[in-house]
Amino acid sequence: SGNSCVFFLFIMEKVLPSQIKNVGLRARARAAQRKEKKKEKKDIKRKRKANMKLGDKAPPKKIPHTIEGKRVADETMVTGEDEEVIQDADLDEFCSYFQEGRDPKILITTNMGPTDSSVNFGYALANIFPNTTFRKRYRYNLRDIIEFCKNREFTDIMVVNEDNKICNAIQMIHLPYGPTAHFKLTSYVPVEEIQGASQNSNYPEVILNNFNTRLGLSVGRMFGSLFPHHPEFEARTVCTFHNQRDFIFFRQHRYIKVYDEDKEKDVVRLQEMGPQFTLKLRTLQHGTLNADGEYLWIATKETNKHRSKFYL
Repeated sequence: SGNSCVFFLFIMEKVLPSQIKNVGLRARARAAQRKEKKKEKKDIKRKRKANMKLGDKAPPKKIPHTIEGKRVADETMVTGEDEEVIQDADLDEFCSYFQEGRDPKILITTNMGPTDSSVNFGYALANIFPNTTFRKRYRYNLRDIIEFCKNREFTDIMVVNEDNKICNAIQMIHLPYGPTAHFKLTSYVPVEEIQGASQNSNYPEVILNNFNTRLGLSVGRMFGSLFPHHPEFEARTVCTFHNQRDFIFFRQHRYIKVYDEDKEKDVVRLQEMGPQFTLKLRTLQHGTLNADGEYLWIATKETNKHRSKFYL
């Protein structure tokens, strides 16, 4: 019959189950499809176990095709102990934090006329970064705030911006001489929406992952300088800035060692503390909010043109 022909065509992989109109044959086709997928998974698992038994004689693993694997070569990539990079790091704006262990002092503020979303996000940031003061901006000019903070030995200013009552950007100004960075903010998830999450005010450990270029190293050091360099290890708190395809993902966790009876060894369990958010660098500029200052990097249409070209 016609329906049998359609089912035969499915077996020959010429039609999809959704294209079969007969309910009974469609169900048989989907069952056959699930059975075939299950068989493929078993075959892959069997091959994997066989290769593990071969040890060094096993055939090389196939490298998956990813955008990161196709990354365009960048002459500013930092590899190993680069003497020029080390010398630059010893003379940059953040050297006093990494060499002398100077503690940061941060002011977090908002745009003019903030809504509850900016205020709540500002308080959430204040719980992440130690030695932080949060104040609403009201009608104060940002240049006056910068001079105010310089006179009171603040080391950094973070400005939370919003659009249509949604936080969409963070401006970071390092004092007293810069640099100034502007980040696009997306994917913000507050602590209240993360199951089992809670925040505290400890000095966390900091992980800066995958900042591999000269520009990425500068951005990573800028984030690193926001935390004191004497973490409270007893608190078991970790803040992670993970760069992937020039998107910087922030996560905060608490870790604990527990004994696993099945594995008969200690394993590490993680509890997410929140919040979650993602940053993408838009501009990096010398100085402190100088319209005529030199820009180290600007995101343009050209920089976003190639999917396999990354800058951090």
